[in-house]
Amino acid sequence: MTSLTLKTVPGLAGVDREAWNALASPPGVERDPFLSWEFLEALEASGCVGGDTGWMPRHILAEDDAGQLLGALPLYAKTHSMGEYVFDHGWAEAYERAGGRYYPKLLSAVPFTPVTGRRLFSPDPAIRRALAEAAISLTGQWGVSSWHVNFPAGDDRETLAGLGLLARVDRQFIWENRGYATYDDFLSDLSSRKRKALKKERREAQDGIDIVQLTGDALTPEHWDVFFACYQDTGSRKWGQPYLNRDFFDLVHRRMGSDILMVMAKKDGRYIAAALNFIGSDALYGRYWGRLTDHPHLHFELCYHQAVDAAITRGLGRVEAGAQGEHKLARGYRPRAVHSAHFIADEGFREAVGEYLDREREAVTIDIAMQDAESPFKKAK
Repeated sequence: MTSLTLKTVPGLAGVDREAWNALASPPGVERDPFLSWEFLEALEASGCVGGDTGWMPRHILAEDDAGQLLGALPLYAKTHSMGEYVFDHGWAEAYERAGGRYYPKLLSAVPFTPVTGRRLFSPDPAIRRALAEAAISLTGQWGVSSWHVNFPAGDDRETLAGLGLLARVDRQFIWENRGYATYDDFLSDLSSRKRKALKKERREAQDGIDIVQLTGDALTPEHWDVFFACYQDTGSRKWGQPYLNRDFFDLVHRRMGSDILMVMAKKDGRYIAAALNFIGSDALYGRYWGRLTDHPHLHFELCYHQAVDAAITRGLGRVEAGAQGEHKLARGYRPRAVHSAHFIADEGFREAVGEYLDREREAVTIDIAMQDAESPFKKAK
């Protein structure tokens, strides 16, 4: 392997954008908009991470002797477990009851974004392993309790398992395109009762409502004003405080407008709801939604049915509509396993967490099979 220098940096502003993006989404690999320099640096530049947010960027870079970037690992020092969608609050409480200090911890993930993707950026397996070993080493150097990798893709999971990280399994509900040319083609795959229910739901949702899908230059400050008001309403009700600010959304619009799909609903000439999606090379990622007034089934229409419409139109392979939400099952989104990996520095605590995860994996695997059997699709005869 080429001689490597591994170092940490406190943010992406000083990292070459093209070099980072070439590693994050190299040719021949599915493009993930959330791994881009544009997205991750916008979180930092807007103050959504860094400062006193409890997310301190400490990205690991691997360079050769000439300073060329050969590998990278997004890394954050965390003083809490908010905004991760892999829940370890119980571990923190147990460790601290036993006299340990769980925070700060290290986390490799996309902040506030429960999307499976690459975490160890390099085409070279040896460099990916070196990046992971560096993160493990930092837990000792910095005296932190643990290193967590949320939603890693398959190759990264193999690397992390080979280094002894504990494997955790959860589920998300993902819509999969089986070569549909139209939404009606998708409906034809469902049982008659479920198909009728979704048609009725969509009719009621669209009654008296105008729905538009906007991307790129079609998005205006007016649209973002409405979306942000909707986002704040949902965030304040769900979490108490939204994670993202208006500066962040302004930045990603300027930098990534063609990667954004906004679905908006208008009633009596006034926008009343909006759903924000990001567009990958083979997936549509539903991220945030909100409404300013109630209307029957509008959440399901904007977030799930419109997303399916958009994915079919664009020839995308799937829709990932975020974490949790068993209500997605009835709308053709199927339960699929998602993963995380965990290095716990304390040997005794690591053993206890490992035993818990063995039991949890078994239960989740059974639940996924049971939920998939209850999907609205026609049953094989």
